[in-house]
Amino acid sequence: MSKIKLYIKESYNELVHKVTWPKWEALQESTIVVLIASLLIALVVLGMDMVSDNILKVVYQIIVG
Repeated sequence: MSKIKLYIKESYNELVHKVTWPKWEALQESTIVVLIASLLIALVVLGMDMVSDNILKVVYQIIVG
Protein backbone atom coordinates (compact mmCIF):
# COMPACT_ATOMS: atom_id res chain seq x y z
CA MET A 1 0.00 0.00 0.00
CA SER A 2 2.89 2.35 0.71
CA LYS A 3 4.14 1.88 -2.87
CA ILE A 4 0.80 3.12 -4.20
CA LYS A 5 0.89 6.19 -1.94
CA LEU A 6 4.47 6.94 -2.99
CA TYR A 7 3.51 6.58 -6.65
CA ILE A 8 0.58 8.99 -6.24
CA LYS A 9 2.73 11.55 -4.38
CA GLU A 10 5.49 11.40 -6.99
CA SER A 11 2.99 11.62 -9.84
CA TYR A 12 1.33 14.65 -8.29
CA ASN A 13 4.70 16.31 -7.69
CA GLU A 14 5.74 15.73 -11.28
CA LEU A 15 2.46 17.05 -12.70
CA VAL A 16 2.52 20.17 -10.54
CA HIS A 17 6.21 21.09 -10.57
CA LYS A 18 7.90 19.49 -13.58
CA VAL A 19 5.38 19.42 -16.41
CA THR A 20 5.15 22.49 -18.62
CA TRP A 21 1.56 22.97 -19.66
CA PRO A 22 0.74 24.73 -22.95
CA LYS A 23 -0.79 28.19 -23.00
CA TRP A 24 -4.50 28.40 -23.78
CA GLU A 25 -3.89 29.89 -27.25
CA ALA A 26 -1.44 27.13 -28.20
CA LEU A 27 -3.88 24.51 -26.97
CA GLN A 28 -6.66 26.00 -29.11
CA GLU A 29 -4.42 26.08 -32.19
CA SER A 30 -3.40 22.45 -31.67
CA THR A 31 -7.04 21.45 -31.24
CA ILE A 32 -8.00 23.14 -34.50
CA VAL A 33 -5.14 21.40 -36.33
CA VAL A 34 -6.25 18.01 -34.95
CA LEU A 35 -9.88 18.62 -35.90
CA ILE A 36 -8.98 19.64 -39.46
CA ALA A 37 -6.62 16.67 -39.87
CA SER A 38 -9.29 14.31 -38.52
CA LEU A 39 -11.85 15.71 -40.94
CA LEU A 40 -9.49 15.33 -43.90
CA ILE A 41 -8.65 11.75 -42.96
CA ALA A 42 -12.35 10.95 -42.55
CA LEU A 43 -13.06 12.37 -46.01
CA VAL A 44 -10.23 10.33 -47.54
CA VAL A 45 -11.56 7.16 -45.90
CA LEU A 46 -15.09 8.00 -47.11
CA GLY A 47 -13.79 8.46 -50.64
CA MET A 48 -11.91 5.15 -50.53
CA ASP A 49 -15.03 3.42 -49.20
CA MET A 50 -17.20 4.82 -51.96
CA VAL A 51 -14.69 3.88 -54.68
CA SER A 52 -14.29 0.33 -53.37
CA ASP A 53 -18.07 -0.01 -53.07
CA ASN A 54 -18.55 0.97 -56.70
CA ILE A 55 -15.77 -1.34 -57.87
CA LEU A 56 -17.27 -4.27 -55.97
CA LYS A 57 -20.74 -3.54 -57.41
CA VAL A 58 -19.29 -3.69 -60.92
CA VAL A 59 -17.43 -6.93 -60.14
CA TYR A 60 -20.56 -8.54 -58.64
CA GLN A 61 -22.63 -7.50 -61.69
CA ILE A 62 -20.07 -9.12 -63.98
CA ILE A 63 -19.98 -12.31 -61.91
CA VAL A 64 -23.72 -12.65 -61.27
CA GLY A 65 -25.27 -11.03 -64.19
